[in-house]
Amino acid sequence: MSKIDFKKEWKHLYKPSTKEFVTVDVPPMQYLMIDGHGDPNVAQEYKDAIEALYAVAYKVKFASKKELGKDYVVPPLEGLWWAEDMEAFTTQRDKGQWDWTMMIMAPEWVTQEMVDQAIETVAKKKDLPALPKLRLEKLNEGLCVQIMHHGSYDDEAPTLDRLHHEWIPENGYAMAGKHHEVYIHAGDPRKGPVDPAKLRTVLRQPIRKAEAD
Repeated sequence: MSKIDFKKEWKHLYKPSTKEFVTVDVPPMQYLMIDGHGDPNVAQEYKDAIEALYAVAYKVKFASKKELGKDYVVPPLEGLWWAEDMEAFTTQRDKGQWDWTMMIMAPEWVTQEMVDQAIETVAKKKDLPALPKLRLEKLNEGLCVQIMHHGSYDDEAPTLDRLHHEWIPENGYAMAGKHHEVYIHAGDPRKGPVDPAKLRTVLRQPIRKAEAD
């Protein structure tokens, strides 16, 4: 049985340029999702969300392999990030004000029934507070601009500032959705921090053509 690695299958989505912003058409994809609020470094809500997502993602993967004969590498952790005042995210980095949706992509053949069964199985073995918050939902971002960021998450701010205030308006676009990050080389966030030099993060922003004045 072959094992699908979506990072390799969809390199245009998971391995963008590190030097320049590039546009990409992101197809509709479904995700295991959990919403929350607060600083991801200290918020218990964030830790609980990650634990629940990974537990269910692996149960779903094993069910896919056993029941459907379709094996795959569990895709990387991803996150949608926003704040009431986006400057708190892009320049001030006031993490206590952040809202987020953490998520792991589920292949198109994964059904709601499979997710419900995985949640039920996990709940019998582990007391994970975020399990009731977990849902399967489709995300349709369409046209996006993205870049690969190397290094610490805290060093993203200048790139995001340049993206939001220079590249997007200068190229005739407007933002059309939430800031999206894909954690390609982040290790397992449940096992503690990773050397910042090893971090690789796709910074993605849905966009649309700006309306003429």
